[in-house]
Amino acid sequence: MLRSSGSRPNRPSGPADDSGSAALEFLAAGVMLLVPMVYLVTTLSHIETAALATEGAARHAARVIARDGGDDSSETAARSVAATAADFGIDPARLETDVRCAPDPADCRLPDSVVTVDISVDVPLPLVPTALDTALPLRVPVAASASARVSDLAPVS
Repeated sequence: MLRSSGSRPNRPSGPADDSGSAALEFLAAGVMLLVPMVYLVTTLSHIETAALATEGAARHAARVIARDGGDDSSETAARSVAATAADFGIDPARLETDVRCAPDPADCRLPDSVVTVDISVDVPLPLVPTALDTALPLRVPVAASASARVSDLAPVS
């Protein structure tokens, strides 16, 4: 007995059969998109952490120097920079700090002077071997600057 052709569609058999390949393609495409995205998020979080640390350290150091203005204010500012960097998980030895005073660069204690603190750090790219750092620049420089004005009522010593 012959069956009607409308009851069962003819399926090709052989190498053209693609059943089950959608799951494999989804997994492959997912991994190919997910791994770079996770690396990008990790890298950006390292850079943002360094930016927040340098900004906070520069602001705090400038305020300490402008407020205290004594001979030990530079030591106090250095301790505050180190503490701020350590709070963000950055080695304080990696920070480069520069302090400037205007109008007299030799004396930051003058009333109405402006203390400017510049802090910079190089953030290494995560999961990159340090041996490659000599051939290519595999660090992102992050810098911050903060200024604070010494009070007009500051005592002159």
